Amino acid sequence: MNSLMIKDVPKSERPRERMLNSGPDGCTNQDLLAILLGSGSKTESVLQLAARILQTFDGLKRMKEATIHELMEIHGIGEAKAVQLRAALELGKRIQSVPSEDRYVIRSPEDASNYVMNDMRHLSQEHFVVMYLNTKNEIIHYQTIFVGSLNSSIVHPREIFKEAFRYSAASMICAHNHPSGDTAPSPEDIDVTKRLVKAGRTIGIEVLDHLIIGDNRYCSLKDKGYI
Repeated sequence: MNSLMIKDVPKSERPRERMLNSGPDGCTNQDLLAILLGSGSKTESVLQLAARILQTFDGLKRMKEATIHELMEIHGIGEAKAVQLRAALELGKRIQSVPSEDRYVIRSPEDASNYVMNDMRHLSQEHFVVMYLNTKNEIIHYQTIFVGSLNSSIVHPREIFKEAFRYSAASMICAHNHPSGDTAPSPEDIDVTKRLVKAGRTIGIEVLDHLIIGDNRYCSLKDKGYI
């Protein structure tokens, strides 16, 4: 095996940089293991050590049950690295056993309005919020994106869809309040809605609806035919 050191690997292909640039989904098992190990030895890079560990345990298949003693039997793995790896494996195992929380499911405009009504009905300023949904129409993230009068120059698709990508959302429902309590859509409301729907179609993330929230009342722009 050639003694290729991590400094000899192009910076963009190093595990830590790959994680920072591409996120965990862009990392191989070898990259993730190398990040946990932190360093190799004088004769072997951390990537080569990670590759040997994966080979020893037939990838991740047997590694999840590896003991500290079994890890220390691998050349280049001392007690500290073995304990560190075993702790990471145990943490992953415990995370898997945590029961998933029940998520709120949106089946209708009324469901969406019920989710935001109490938070938005008495606000003195306009708030633009987005409910990000998975493929089962469950809310996976909810965020206030803008505060202030709604217009196309303030509500920019880039900010809204950035969060959709961050949470791997399949679709979204937008909502904003009218402090006056009147839920009739303004020309600006309609314009913003059409811009978001068009952007969503282009990138493959559907805007299911845009709600206008009043005092215990709402207006669905989908029901009004604008989506």
